[in-house]
Amino acid sequence: MRNIKLVLEYDGTNYSGWQIQENTDHTIQQKFQEALEKINKAPLKVTAAGRTDAGVHALGQVVNFSLDVNIPVERIPMAINRLLPPDIVCIEAREVPLEFHARFDARGKKYRYRIYNQQIPSVFIRNYTFHYRYKLKLDIIREAMAYFKGKHDFRAFCSSGSQITDTVRTINSFVLKEKNGELWFEISGDGFLYNMIRIIIGTLLEISAGKIKLDELITILDGGDRSLAGFTAPAHGLTLLEVYY
Repeated sequence: MRNIKLVLEYDGTNYSGWQIQENTDHTIQQKFQEALEKINKAPLKVTAAGRTDAGVHALGQVVNFSLDVNIPVERIPMAINRLLPPDIVCIEAREVPLEFHARFDARGKKYRYRIYNQQIPSVFIRNYTFHYRYKLKLDIIREAMAYFKGKHDFRAFCSSGSQITDTVRTINSFVLKEKNGELWFEISGDGFLYNMIRIIIGTLLEISAGKIKLDELITILDGGDRSLAGFTAPAHGLTLLEVYY
């Protein structure tokens, strides 16, 4: 029995998120486990670093699982990619200690949220960017981004349906890059609540539009009232870039 760590890329457009669900077999975990079981010749369970939502993409999702078959680890990506749909790809594999756990051992994650800030949408990146046609005030957005850095209770930036009780998280880095008409918001931290990044992005857009005042951010952070924060930006603009261990 070996513990195998894989790094995956996937386009989440056509899936109901990562996690296996009872009402559909069209999840990334379902497709991935089915492919692995053909190699393993027996049922197995894949553990992911995090559960990406429907429509969310990944360039660096990390998973681990126990493998019974004696296949060289360097051959695993090629073997599994032959069995996967083209929008899910294994890019790296290595054997790790038996105690390694993709989720519990993760020390942090990095995400990117892409906004296409032009009047006319682009057909070629429509599945990977949120088309936002209104002019954005980048200076005030960058100023607002600084408020989120550091350790805070992000209860106001968590989906109201979440059952998580510990809502304190630390954002280590939050930067904005401009690239070919796109805005790339790259954020890294020790962990993120359900829809946290998408709510932060929606809040920044509403600050730019004047719907939320910059000096209200402290009140929102301290108060923990979800109704005072911005809207939840669409899932398809979000990509998991990397998991830190």
